[in-house]
Amino acid sequence: MKYLFIMLLLGWTVYASAQQTKKYPLEQYEELTDNKPHDSSKIWSQVVQPRFAWGSIDVRYPKKSVPKKLLHSTKQVLRGWKGERVHAQAVLYTANDLHQVQLETSALTNGNHTIPATAISTYFVRYVMTDELNKDGKGGCGKRPFTTEWDSSLVADVLDITKQIEVKACTTQPIWLKIRIPSDIKAGIYKGHLTVRGNNLSPQTLAYQIEIVDRLLPPPPQWTIHLDLWQNPYSVARYHEVELWSKAHFDAMRPIMKMLADAGQKVITTSIMHKPWAGQTQDHFDSMITRIKKVDGSWFYDYAVFDKWVEFMMNEIGIRKQINCYTIIPWNLQFDYYDEATNRILFINTKPGDSAYNDYWGAFLKDFSKHLRKKGWFEKTTIAMDERPMEAMQEAISVIKQADPAFKISLAGKYHDELEADLYDLCIPYTYKFPDKVKAERRRQGKVSTFYTCCKEAFPNTFTFSQPVEATWTLIHTAAADYDGYLRWSFNSWTEQPLQDSRFRSWAAGDCYSIYPGPRSSIRFERLVEGVQAFEKIRILKTEFCIKNAHKKQKQLERLLSGFMPGKKVNYQKIAPQMVKELHDFLNQR
Repeated sequence: MKYLFIMLLLGWTVYASAQQTKKYPLEQYEELTDNKPHDSSKIWSQVVQPRFAWGSIDVRYPKKSVPKKLLHSTKQVLRGWKGERVHAQAVLYTANDLHQVQLETSALTNGNHTIPATAISTYFVRYVMTDELNKDGKGGCGKRPFTTEWDSSLVADVLDITKQIEVKACTTQPIWLKIRIPSDIKAGIYKGHLTVRGNNLSPQTLAYQIEIVDRLLPPPPQWTIHLDLWQNPYSVARYHEVELWSKAHFDAMRPIMKMLADAGQKVITTSIMHKPWAGQTQDHFDSMITRIKKVDGSWFYDYAVFDKWVEFMMNEIGIRKQINCYTIIPWNLQFDYYDEATNRILFINTKPGDSAYNDYWGAFLKDFSKHLRKKGWFEKTTIAMDERPMEAMQEAISVIKQADPAFKISLAGKYHDELEADLYDLCIPYTYKFPDKVKAERRRQGKVSTFYTCCKEAFPNTFTFSQPVEATWTLIHTAAADYDGYLRWSFNSWTEQPLQDSRFRSWAAGDCYSIYPGPRSSIRFERLVEGVQAFEKIRILKTEFCIKNAHKKQKQLERLLSGFMPGKKVNYQKIAPQMVKELHDFLNQR
């Protein structure tokens, strides 16, 4: 208990700072004001009565302008496999205030067969403040301390959990529709409708249908993609204003992390030192393991929080494949421990190659190895690093191997021939490339080869101002480039007020998180899951085509996937929606 208190003391600033600020909204909240130019009242006056129409999932509809790019048909046609999630977007827009607006969905029917209304979810799409790429248009990295220096605007992204909303005059209100196709449903065409109504809004109904293909997408725990979206439990504690690692903290995290598991997540993010990334996020990461230097100079390690977090993620959430432990080479080379002799938390300043570094990490890793083996987690665990100078990474790998030669190591960084053989999990930037022979040999050895995107990519990305289709495109690239999976550093490293403002002091808006408190999903996150599903469907069809010697279909699929690669002299922003549509059409053939 004494050492758990020390652990909590190290992270106390997260909880204490939350208590000193105003309460963060979890239910109702107000969006910020958009000062960008928009349609005038004269244009809105042409909207004589509220209108309800199908839109496109590829469009973020502006809040204060009459929507364009709507579907001319009153019927929406969707396609998907059994077990798949499909979605659509409708748009309500009005020149007058609408009160207590609600949504209603019918069951989808095909003769005596039914997809129940409980399999259908509807969301009012809310608006969050965003900014833009860097002024040169080449990405979103770099400091942004002054929001006034960046072109900011409200964009549609948040999928709100409220069941009723007020729609103000001269406003566009998008509506997101998600259908979970049951795994045991009969293939065929199912029809249903979506209705919007309010106190001063007569019911308006849109018809839609889903053509269910006679193929089965397995449930998320069976998906093969190695999805690694980093979790930040410290953000949840701050936003929910609860004590770190308390029951209330885990209760708050449970629905958030279940959203992640439902997307096919494979990796648990753990921090094994204080501020592994130098406090780059709004809520920095503390160490989940307390290091205690005893009076006699020996070391003791308290794994209470680490164990609690990992057991929660494995047993309650269902993410079990891998545990990544960050990091052995932090951004700031400063390493914490509790010193019993002085009753203080102290820091060692050292670097890879120094004897102090070797002693600090060597003693810990030997003990950590024993603990992991005792828990049955050793084979799942990697000691994780980000890109650092070559010599530093080689020194760190040497320390890890000396502690236990069987330790697995992961790296998110550039491809290095000198390091590749030592890395079980190697994740390289989007614009880099694995040598094909190396990737094939790694797969034969059971190693993991993935790629990542971050603030550097202008396209594809998942900033709040990025095209929604870019998230899907990114995951299809995973299949096109024959990777095992995809990494992004930020699932829920929330900004100060993430529901209202996705801008941050570093990086382009939305770089820090994909989902919102509540928890609320986002257009970005739903489109990412769409891409994950496409990855799995591609894998299934490739296997089938190979077994059946369906060479023509193999070539068709290869041709479609060949475009989802970097370096081509095309305007991806312009053609990405059509590329994704054509691939979906192929995957959803009968």
